[in-house]
Amino acid sequence: MNAWGMGIASTVNAPPALSGSGRGKKVAVLGAGLAGMTAAYELSKLGYQVEVLEARPFAGGRCQTARKGFALQELGGEAQTCRFDEGQYINHGPWRIPLDHQSTLYYTRQFDVPLEVMVNENDHAWVYMEDAGPFSKRRLRPEQVKADMRGHVAELLAKSVQDKLLDTRLNPDDQRLLLDYLAHEGALNAKDLAYKGRNGRGWAVNPGAGLRPGTASDPLAFRDLLSSKVGKVYSAVQEFPMHTTMFQPVGGMDRIAQGFASRLGGKIRYGQEVQRIRQTPDGVTVALKDVASGKLSSVSADYVLCAIPLSVLRTIDTDFSERFKGAMKAVSYAPVGKIGLQMKRRFWEEDDQIYGGHVLTDIKGINTISLPSSGWQSRKGVVLGYYHYALDAIEASALSPAERAEFAVSAGERIFPQYRDAYENAFSVAWHRVQYNLGGWAEWDEAGRKNAYPVLLEGEGRVLLAGEHLSYLTGWQAGAIESAWQQIEQLHKRASA
Repeated sequence: MNAWGMGIASTVNAPPALSGSGRGKKVAVLGAGLAGMTAAYELSKLGYQVEVLEARPFAGGRCQTARKGFALQELGGEAQTCRFDEGQYINHGPWRIPLDHQSTLYYTRQFDVPLEVMVNENDHAWVYMEDAGPFSKRRLRPEQVKADMRGHVAELLAKSVQDKLLDTRLNPDDQRLLLDYLAHEGALNAKDLAYKGRNGRGWAVNPGAGLRPGTASDPLAFRDLLSSKVGKVYSAVQEFPMHTTMFQPVGGMDRIAQGFASRLGGKIRYGQEVQRIRQTPDGVTVALKDVASGKLSSVSADYVLCAIPLSVLRTIDTDFSERFKGAMKAVSYAPVGKIGLQMKRRFWEEDDQIYGGHVLTDIKGINTISLPSSGWQSRKGVVLGYYHYALDAIEASALSPAERAEFAVSAGERIFPQYRDAYENAFSVAWHRVQYNLGGWAEWDEAGRKNAYPVLLEGEGRVLLAGEHLSYLTGWQAGAIESAWQQIEQLHKRASA
């Protein structure tokens, strides 16, 4: 996999520097998602004649943002039209851009897409667990949990060091330095190395003007933290790629897709559903159906770069070998659902002093509630009411849009009493029921990565594949972009040869 440039991290920050020209050769790109448009944009710069064929009436694939007037109809579901107020939106596709994903940030920089900080971690948000022993159905701040868990553990370790109870042998200088670190890390009392709380966990009464020095808050008991398991809601170091700082485009994630589409212009043909793919030693022919009129047509090209999700591609009539078709079936796609709830009042800011970030909960079917990282102190805002996967997403997707909204509001008001009164309208998506996606992202298992993945990376004949499914960054925009970078390099080598 390293030879293919597909390591576990986002390892590249610019498209490949390719020499030579593609003039006189045509490439049909199937799908105007980020992978398809990345490929088309970069191949065009090399002189290839590029035509992008997209079934939807807009570009972006899963890089979508719902705002007023945006329409969606899931397979077998009701038609939805977003009714948010002007200026309000929900990124019901990709939600954030990690600093680690320099490939995505390459294009936001190239296309002058303004970014703002997306608050991915907020110690002042809520942790609310319904099954947490002594803390069940009680709102806690992550700052309380973090401070008290670290304090209690630091005290335990410090006293073990002091009493020489560790298996690790420490000389006197090491002991002194470790105790100094633990006293600082855990805010331990200098005299007895006891943890008695710290102001970073929040005050019982905040300090203020005049004769208001503030009242310290009492720490949560160590035994309660352990038995409730709420101490496991945080990690001292975020896993890749969740490091701070996280970004989002100002005005919606689809600004990235719009940046590509505006530069590709007339190279994208919308409303063209791929019906069949056939190839010869000399070229590829793609049969199409116009979604609006039903009219059939075809496009011929020297090469095809197919960025259609495998969940959809395997339903299309192709002349791929049985080996290649088998490889396409070797990966499953994640059922994923999101809902945006427009609130007429930003109660999370006004009442609870929470500015962005996630509310963590074990309420079934919710998983995560996220608060907007834009529009600070404005009147309204859109809350991500749930972001769920697997069986939770499948169960919720059977509900009507109105029932999904009621489900999300009923759950949210257990955490925020203001939820129902503030709620105005909703927009939801179940990605596994969206016609041209049939899933949120590819989910490879170990056997699939070993046996099928290399087959798909190689492509077949004059057809090469690209997309987040051909990366180790599945579900991320960087996976789609870097996959396209890799595959256009392979295509260019073949065309040049």
